[in-house]
Amino acid sequence: MITFVEKVRLAYRKMIEEGYDKEYAKAVVSYLALVISRMSDFESVLGAWHPQWEFSTHAFVRQALQMTWDYSELNPFSPILTGTWESMHRQILRVIEDVSKVNYIPAIIAQSSATSLPYPDNYFDAVITDPPYYDNVAYSYLSDFFYVWLKRAIGDLHPDLFATPLTPKSEEIVAYSHGKGGREEGKRFYEEMITRSFKEIYRVLKPNGIAIIVFAYKSTDAWETIINSLLKSGLVLTASWPIHTEMKERLIAQGSAALASSVYMGCRKRVTEKVGYFNEIKIEIEKRVKEKLEQFWSQGISGADFFVSAIGPAVEVFGRYSKVERLSGEEVSVKELLEYVRKVVSEFALERVLKRVDLGGVDAQTRFYLLWRWTFGNAKVHFDDAIKLSRSLGVELTELWDKGGFVRKEKEFVRVLPPQERAKDQAFIKKTKFTSMIDVLHYALMLWEKGERERIKEILHETGYAGNETFWQAAQAISEILPEGNKEKQLIQGFLYGKEDYMKEYRKEKTRTLFDFMGKA
Repeated sequence: MITFVEKVRLAYRKMIEEGYDKEYAKAVVSYLALVISRMSDFESVLGAWHPQWEFSTHAFVRQALQMTWDYSELNPFSPILTGTWESMHRQILRVIEDVSKVNYIPAIIAQSSATSLPYPDNYFDAVITDPPYYDNVAYSYLSDFFYVWLKRAIGDLHPDLFATPLTPKSEEIVAYSHGKGGREEGKRFYEEMITRSFKEIYRVLKPNGIAIIVFAYKSTDAWETIINSLLKSGLVLTASWPIHTEMKERLIAQGSAALASSVYMGCRKRVTEKVGYFNEIKIEIEKRVKEKLEQFWSQGISGADFFVSAIGPAVEVFGRYSKVERLSGEEVSVKELLEYVRKVVSEFALERVLKRVDLGGVDAQTRFYLLWRWTFGNAKVHFDDAIKLSRSLGVELTELWDKGGFVRKEKEFVRVLPPQERAKDQAFIKKTKFTSMIDVLHYALMLWEKGERERIKEILHETGYAGNETFWQAAQAISEILPEGNKEKQLIQGFLYGKEDYMKEYRKEKTRTLFDFMGKA
């Protein structure tokens, strides 16, 4: 790598000696440095061998430096392998060729802080930004991987861009939790800085201009911060739409509740300063949210994306007012708004998943289980987000872990257990009293896998669920939510094959009991 850096620097010197224009030579050598930068991603001990396709992977297969147990070493002079000088050189040339075809109007590129833009007031027709997603990616720290090689190759040609030993970090708008003050200080810093940047957007935007802000993060803390910052800046959300932007197969999505969609928010300057009353605008918020949810549902938006997609429509109503108060005069926070939205979305989603408007026959724990599986699947979720979902359904999460419950807390994360995992818990196996529909279903699935059909019949008859259509609808709904090949789905499908027999037996027994009673009378 150092040899390649040396040759790139020599190329610049040679071009100058041969009389090339300095700016032209600088541009050519800058592109050559990008070839080295791309190579550094592959010429690393973090690149493993991909046996199926027979090539060496690169360090950044995800937005983090992963731990690898073995690595492959490339021949940097190979003309065919990906990641070598020649292949990366071809890639850079392709990009230059492609972008030069489409951009007939020259772009003006400026490097500056988002909190202090070098433009006058009311200057732009539109501002489009995709800000950092809270604490999701450590951009500057990851940039150092490439920065050190670029600085070696062309640092002297771009002294303004490479003035510091590593990338600047003190004013980066990311909610880092590793500094002084931890998570709370990181959150405070992010909100303060993102608010300042949104205020700058407000300042440079023309009175009738539009700002597009892209955000994709499942954490309600992050959304609370973004919405607070928007409202403080004077920008009003006028439209929002979820757009699928992420690859389902990306590594970061495996085992996590990562979003597949980014929410595009269209904002304009607030032109009036008026106070709204929450008891009045709640009806309008619910109407607007449900109207948009109908559209999102028909478009196939689901799971965590569905919840996040509902935030925009709610803020469209909420943000029309400079302040929203209760009748008592107390200001309503964005946190309260999001809690209300979560409740509206939960009820809407459950009605669609269960295919019934009346949810009265479904207990709170079963609703929570259904909604969790629909939203997060088998992924583990941060405790804060898990508890917010449970509270929107009136469930106390702490009562569901241990003692044979279907929730497990793993450090700061929460998982909802499928029946096959609960079957390993002695407290669940020895259960004699059932307080929820989901407990009965899981117990029946455990017995079904063991082949204990008579015991299933006893449990269903004792609880009365054998003849309860809502119980069978809930089981069917969970089965439809789960992906193909899922073990729980297979258990439910097998169990449902016996539905008619269980119901027939139950009706026969009820009829016999009724005749016995009449005979005694």
